[in-house]
Amino acid sequence: MRYLSYTFVAGAALALTACGPNAPATKTAATPAPASEELMAKARAVFKPIPAAPPQLPGNAATPEKVALGKMLFFDPRLSASHAISCSSCHNLGLGGADAEPTSLGHRWQHGGRNAPTVLNAVFNIAQFWDGRAKDLEQQAGGPMVNPVEMASPEAHVAEQLKGIPGYHAAFAGAFPGEADPITLPNVQKAIAVFEATLTTPNAPFDRYLGGQADALTPVQKQGLTLFMEKGCSSCHNGINVGGGMYAPFGVVAKPGADILPPGDKGRFQVTRSPGDAYVYKAPTLRNIALTAPYFHTGSVWDLRQAVQVMGASQLGATLTDDETTKITAFLDSLTGEPPKVTVPALPPSGAATSRPAP
Repeated sequence: MRYLSYTFVAGAALALTACGPNAPATKTAATPAPASEELMAKARAVFKPIPAAPPQLPGNAATPEKVALGKMLFFDPRLSASHAISCSSCHNLGLGGADAEPTSLGHRWQHGGRNAPTVLNAVFNIAQFWDGRAKDLEQQAGGPMVNPVEMASPEAHVAEQLKGIPGYHAAFAGAFPGEADPITLPNVQKAIAVFEATLTTPNAPFDRYLGGQADALTPVQKQGLTLFMEKGCSSCHNGINVGGGMYAPFGVVAKPGADILPPGDKGRFQVTRSPGDAYVYKAPTLRNIALTAPYFHTGSVWDLRQAVQVMGASQLGATLTDDETTKITAFLDSLTGEPPKVTVPALPPSGAATSRPAP
């Protein structure tokens, strides 16, 4: 498998123009831009701010009725065999869209094999899951429901469960008008996907900085941003999501210990069966990273500073000093955005025909 190499060229100095007799002289190529402008230009060439409005999903219109249904389904534990686990169990919106566990607790006290990625801003990822086995949010939404380790609902039983809850009939009819039988697993996935697409966190300090607010970052955060780009972190962690846009081997220069990179989990190789994909993973988003400990696919590191040092050594071959680590971590703090305003929905009550929880 080939990997993209990145060379980032600093953006041109910003030209300032104005009209009127008292207008300042226009900057020319011979006039050096202030250091703050140069850094902003370089950052804009590598990163993009999260848009204020959530994106639309191709072929899956986000109507108010569908978003409302998706929110109910996201919070409804009756999608699981035990009626005890919902999407929000592993993607707790109050915990940065993750669950603050190394691996999530599933059906009959089983644990998943990898740390639950955040659902916040997941819509901007190139694919879903650590190994990219789901191409989008819609496909991802169907995986945990039928996974015997997670929610453990047999595929054919998902719609059956929901049809046994009287209040869902009108909700599905409103979300998927004109369909003779709207309560289906594909429609469940579509509804959850459009709701999850609304879970974005715009207006982080870094977004405001990219938008032109020079004082949105502290001096230490700017120094961290400079290090983040100069050391090479931004080769994998770039774009809107500061990650999530490519796959890379974990341990480019030096493989971390087995507690962080266990030999039995070969990452994307388990999807593609290509030898070049052994220990390759999707570069995770660093958006809201300060909220989503523990880190890595193993959930084995709880300290963000340690995670920064591990990545420096394993991916870049760099032994970061305490000062460099402090500055890069300060920059990562600037990626915490405004959380989505989500009210917990009132779910339709169970009825006599509702399936009973599995033991």
